[in-house]
Amino acid sequence: MHSNQVIIIGSGIAGMAAAVRLACAGYQVSVYEKNAYPGGKLSVFEKDGYRFDAGPSLFTQPVNIEDLFETAGEPIADYFSYSAVDTACRYFFENGKTIDAFTDAELFSQELSEKTGEDPAAVKKYLKESEKLYNNIGSIFLQHSLHKKNTWFNKRVIRALGSVRFPYLFSTLNKYNVKKFRSPESIQIFNRYATYNGSNPFKAPGMLSLIPHLEQNQGTFYPKGGMISITNALYHLALKKGVTFHFNQAVERIIHHEGKAHGIVVDGKNIHANIIVSNGDIYFTYKNLLHHPVKAKKILKQERSSSAVIFYWGIGKSFPGLGLHNILFSSSYKEEFDNLFTKGLPGTDPTVYINITSKMEEGHAPVGKENWFVMVNAPANSGQDWEKLKSTIRQRVIEKINRILQIDLEPLIETEEVLDPVLIEERTGSYMGSLYGTSSNTRFAAFLRPANFTSYIKGLYFCGGSVHPGGGIPLCFNSAKITASLIGKDFKNRDTHLEK
Repeated sequence: MHSNQVIIIGSGIAGMAAAVRLACAGYQVSVYEKNAYPGGKLSVFEKDGYRFDAGPSLFTQPVNIEDLFETAGEPIADYFSYSAVDTACRYFFENGKTIDAFTDAELFSQELSEKTGEDPAAVKKYLKESEKLYNNIGSIFLQHSLHKKNTWFNKRVIRALGSVRFPYLFSTLNKYNVKKFRSPESIQIFNRYATYNGSNPFKAPGMLSLIPHLEQNQGTFYPKGGMISITNALYHLALKKGVTFHFNQAVERIIHHEGKAHGIVVDGKNIHANIIVSNGDIYFTYKNLLHHPVKAKKILKQERSSSAVIFYWGIGKSFPGLGLHNILFSSSYKEEFDNLFTKGLPGTDPTVYINITSKMEEGHAPVGKENWFVMVNAPANSGQDWEKLKSTIRQRVIEKINRILQIDLEPLIETEEVLDPVLIEERTGSYMGSLYGTSSNTRFAAFLRPANFTSYIKGLYFCGGSVHPGGGIPLCFNSAKITASLIGKDFKNRDTHLEK
């Protein structure tokens, strides 16, 4: 067995990004994937002439993918291209107001001022504070392992800790926003960012006010070809760097002995390597692959993030009043989150997100029609009657769209697919269908996310949305970078690419 062999379990975004980084550092990397395709949640399907990105629909921080291509010494333009979107999201309220979240701070502050009476200076100040918070604290904690002592002695980290203000940790995001804005619409828009990691703005800390910086200040983008183009770019880059993929190959067990990783079992056969990276859900990794129920149970002490119910609808008409990203807000936002996290039920008046990629590219829907990706927050699966719930949610969603857009939607739905928490777990291995692993509904949740390594098995590492630093595409890229860097430090006989 050679010391430069790495096995990666799962070909999600983090798994493929880690594979590229490790291959660039001279490791021989093999990826084992239970599905027939790469990408994990980031997949695509077509039905009746409509094309749908199946999973994540928002693309921010292109610097992450650019950094990966730079590390690989490959021109990104040969694999991937994207364009900036002027409006991050179009927001619709039950009171008839429509607000465009322009990515230009001046325009956005004017829009909020004209539509809600918000003080434009307050909006610009908030976005500046969001940027400062991200640069001073967020970027550092998102780029280092919080579970290594030397991280806490890093000068930049010590400086970052010094700039943590009381409201960021001890105030909820909602309380923080209530102090910053006067209009209920502004508060609701900025509360929504808690859902970017499956959390509750009425419980999650004010620290999450750094998230708007990514979308509003750094910009919102559209990848040419849709979100699946991110998966395709990483997959082809990995192949170019010599990574080997094994599809339809579910890993049955991680082999470890006397505190060291030795390989995996696939289809009853032992495959040897002394470095293993699991890009699977950390709970399932401990429970099923390591047969360590005690460790698995410990992970469950932390509250799960929310999940989603997604309707993929082929709509037989076009709607000029809708953009790429649209939100139809709940009129009872607090109740929606109380239901999700306390009762394990969807909101009675759900917030509805509609993503329409045919606004950006022809060919994603037949001419004059649109491909609607319609998502509502849903609780993680704990045995609810999903068939009944899906039917109720569908009815509520259609009623809400009809009411706000003043249309009759049902006759326009030409084709339909539905994704629920049970199917999310089945297809992507996310325990309970939680989209982001654990929630950030407590003050120190960010510090309690599982580490990217385990001290009890040398050579075993973790990356992806269920471990540090969290879920969502940008954080999965960060997770891959942290994990690859840890391997570089632990196995110093290799190239130093990983420490950069």
